[in-house]
Amino acid sequence: MPLAAPPLAATSTFIFVLVAVGVLLLFVILILVFKYFALWIRCITSGAGIGFVDLIAMSLRKINAQVIVQSKIAAVQAGITVATRDLEAHYLAGGHVAQVIRALIAADRANLTLDFRTATGIDLAGRDVLDAVNMYVKPRVIDCPDPKVAGNAMLDAVAMDGIRMTVKARVTVRADLTKLIGGATEETIIARVGQGIVSAIGSSESYKDVLKNPDRISEAVLAAGLDAQTAFEIVSIDIADVSVAGIQDVANVGALLEAERAETDKKMRQAEAEGRRAMAVANEQEMKAKTQENQAKVVLAEAEVPMAIAEAFRSGRLGVMDYYQLRNIQADTAMRGSIAGTGEKHPEKP
Repeated sequence: MPLAAPPLAATSTFIFVLVAVGVLLLFVILILVFKYFALWIRCITSGAGIGFVDLIAMSLRKINAQVIVQSKIAAVQAGITVATRDLEAHYLAGGHVAQVIRALIAADRANLTLDFRTATGIDLAGRDVLDAVNMYVKPRVIDCPDPKVAGNAMLDAVAMDGIRMTVKARVTVRADLTKLIGGATEETIIARVGQGIVSAIGSSESYKDVLKNPDRISEAVLAAGLDAQTAFEIVSIDIADVSVAGIQDVANVGALLEAERAETDKKMRQAEAEGRRAMAVANEQEMKAKTQENQAKVVLAEAEVPMAIAEAFRSGRLGVMDYYQLRNIQADTAMRGSIAGTGEKHPEKP
């Protein structure tokens, strides 16, 4: 038995759905063509090698096709070989694709060795790779100490003669592309140069040597290899300003320092003299104390004489005549002392 024909209403609905889907697809295609047609034409005319399907795939992967196309065209026109997949991968990793391509072009024009992998690594590490290339071509001058840091307008250093000096240096550095990843920053350069300047001045015998030959300081600091393990190469260190601390407006610095030194020496000698005087007074008081101590011992010894005489009377070792003879001798001695003016008094009777 033959099959019955489908109803006309069902057929009409099916055709309508097909037409609607076709119109929708056509609309989407027109939108995509309108959006990427200009980029596609640019890729074809420039030889970038990015197809229309690739542009649509970038949109599906949420990649800015405009950035990729412009970067790829710039690289191709500059003669740099970069895969589109690598650009997309760097974009998805959060890198700055345009900056990397511009850095590669600048490095190529400056005859620098910089490959795409190294450039992307520098970019993802947080460094501005284009600024690094520019800094290699045109070295940067940084101040030491950093004027942006409050209270560090000048470096303070003291020479071996005790004179405090203030110094300001200007450091010319060039970026080292091979050490940008993991290398120390400008703050480390500033700290090391400041430490080297302070050490060089501290090893100078006199402030006059520093004022006479400030280039010796920069030479000593430059020879210390302070750019080790940093992202920079020190080209030169120039002493921009050096002076004795606190007397920048004085015309005759030497005379002022000599006067201050003489005043300081005077105070030191006065202090030494005062110390010696105090020592002499202390010694005098000590001798007086010893004299009084010895006099006390004499008094104690003399106090034992009457007791010894009494003991001699009791034991029969001293007679009355012996005692009177002793008293006569003492009286004669006292009389002679009185005549001579010694002021000795007549001995008292026991």
